[in-house]
Amino acid sequence: MLSLSRDRISEVDVTGQLVEILDMPEHLRDAQWRVESAELEPHDSPGGLVVAGMGGSSIGGSLARAALGDRASRPIALARGYALPSWATPDTTVLCTSYSGNTEETLAAYDAARALGARTIVATTGGKLAEQARADGVPVVPMPGGFQPRAAVAYSLVTALEVAALCGAGERLHSEVDVAAEHAERLAARWGPDGDDDSLAKTLARGLHGTVAQIAGAELTAPVAYRWKTQINENAKLPAFCAELPELDHNEIAGWDGAHGLGPFSAVFLDDSDLHPRVRQRIELTRGLIASRGAPTFRIETIGETRLERLVSAILLGDLVSLYLAVLRGVDPARVEAIESLKAALVGG
Repeated sequence: MLSLSRDRISEVDVTGQLVEILDMPEHLRDAQWRVESAELEPHDSPGGLVVAGMGGSSIGGSLARAALGDRASRPIALARGYALPSWATPDTTVLCTSYSGNTEETLAAYDAARALGARTIVATTGGKLAEQARADGVPVVPMPGGFQPRAAVAYSLVTALEVAALCGAGERLHSEVDVAAEHAERLAARWGPDGDDDSLAKTLARGLHGTVAQIAGAELTAPVAYRWKTQINENAKLPAFCAELPELDHNEIAGWDGAHGLGPFSAVFLDDSDLHPRVRQRIELTRGLIASRGAPTFRIETIGETRLERLVSAILLGDLVSLYLAVLRGVDPARVEAIESLKAALVGG
C-alpha cells in the first residue's frame, strides 16, 4: 500500500500545505474576526451581491450561495472575468476578492464597480487592489498573508457569507460558522495523516490515483465538485473535470461509452442528505452505468447537521484527497509553474 504517513507527506509537501488544510477550522473562526475588524456597515442592496474574483479567491462566493440555499433572499452571482454582469446596478453590492491584490481581472471588475456607483467591498492581503481601495475610501477585509490563494478558502467563504448578510442577500450564519469549525476539527483528526490508514480521505486518494477523475455534485455539492476539480488540478497537477446532476445525465453520461479506450478514468459523486430524492436516485443509476464501463466509482455523503457543516465537511475532504494525490504522485502541491508562467507571459505581452 502506498504510504500516506506524516513523514512521507513531509518529504513531498515541503512548504506545509497540509498544515493549512488541517487549520481550516481556525481559519473559519479567524475569518469572522477579520470581517468584524473591517467595521463594515449594513447597506441594503436590492440588486443583490456580486462576488468578483478568480480561482481560489472566487470560490467563496459560490460556496456561500450554496451554504445559504433557500435562506438567500436576493441574487448572489459570480463575476469570474474582467466585467460585472450586465444587470448589475448601483443597488448591487460588489465584493472584489483577490488574495494577492494584483489579479488583473479583479482589478478590472473593481474599476467597473466604482464606475457603476455600486457599493464596493474588497477582500485581499494587499497589492494594487488594497492600495486603490484605501485611496477610494472603500472598506478592506484584511486576509492573512503567506498562503497559497486556494488555501484561504475558509476566509473567502466566511467573507462572502458576512457580506451577503450585511447587504440583505441572505441570513447571517455567524453562529453556524463556529459550529462548523468544531465539526471540521473532528473530521480533520479523523481524515488527517495521524488518522487510520484506511480513513475515507486516504482510501479515496488511493482509489483515484492514476486516473482522470470526474467529480459530480448537485445543489449543495455542485460548487464543492468544482472545488475538488480545481484542487486536484493545482495540488496534484492532474487533469480533472466536474459536472452537475441532473444535467450530466442529459449529455455527459453518453461520453463514458468511449472512456475505456482513452485511458483510466474515475467518477466521484458528492451526495447530500437534502438532495432531491430523484437526484439521489440518479446518483446511484449514473454510478452504475459508469461502473459498467469499467471505471472505478465512489459515492461520498456529506457529514453534518446544518448545510454549512455538510458543505465544510466536503470541502475539507476534497482538499485532503487532492493533497494525498500529490503525495502519491510525488509532486509538490504548492508549485503551480504553469499558472505563473502564463501570468508572466501576459505581463510581457
